[in-house]
Amino acid sequence: MILFQIDTTALGSAASSQVTLTDLVLAGGWTMIPLALLGILAIYIIAERLLNIRKAGAAPAQLFNEVKSAVLEGSLEKAKGICAREDSPISRMLEKGISKLGRDIKQIEASIENAGKIEVYKLEKNLGLLATIAGAAPMVGFYGTVTGMISAFIAIAQEEGSVSPKLLSSGIYEAMITTAAGLIIGIIAYIGYNYLVTQVQKVTYNMELTTIEFLDLLEKPH
Repeated sequence: MILFQIDTTALGSAASSQVTLTDLVLAGGWTMIPLALLGILAIYIIAERLLNIRKAGAAPAQLFNEVKSAVLEGSLEKAKGICAREDSPISRMLEKGISKLGRDIKQIEASIENAGKIEVYKLEKNLGLLATIAGAAPMVGFYGTVTGMISAFIAIAQEEGSVSPKLLSSGIYEAMITTAAGLIIGIIAYIGYNYLVTQVQKVTYNMELTTIEFLDLLEKPH
C-alpha cells in the first residue's frame, strides 16, 4: 500500500498521521468516479490501438517482395493468396490493386488510394476520443476541486469561534486531490495520443511507399 506522509505539526498537532492512497481517493468525493472511468478508458484505448497499429506496420517490405514475385510470374491468384494470408492495411491495399489489374493505371491507383483512406480511418479509431480525454480529465478534476473548496469553506463558515488551521488545510488538500488525479490522467492520455499519432503516420508512410512501388511495378514492361 502506497503511503503519503502528511506532517501535521504545522497544524497544531505534535503527532503525524499517515493517509493511504485509498483514503485520498475516497476523500476526492464523487468526482473521482468519472475520473476513474476516464482513466480506465484512456488506458484501454492506448493498449488496444498500440497492438493494432504495431500489427498493421509489420514487415511491409517482405510482403511486397512476395507479391512482386507472384505478379512478375503472372500468377495473380498466388498474389491474391499472399495478400489474403496477411491481415494488414498494406496487404488489403495490394489485394485491391491486384483485383483491378487489366484496367487503366489511373483506375488502379484510385482504387488503392480509396482502400488506403479506409485503412487509415481504421487505424485512427478512437484517437479522437483519447484526445478528448486528455483535455477533459484535467477539467473534470478542476471542477471537483472547485466544488470541494466550496464545501470546505461552507464547513469553515459554519464553525463557531476561531477556525483551526487543521480544518482549513484538510479541506483544501482533499479538494486538490481531484485536480491531481485529473492531471495524471490527462498527461497519460496526452502522451499516449501523440505517440499513437506518430505510429499511425509511420504506417501511413509505409502504405504510401508500397503503393508507389506497386504502381511502378505495373508500369514497368514485363
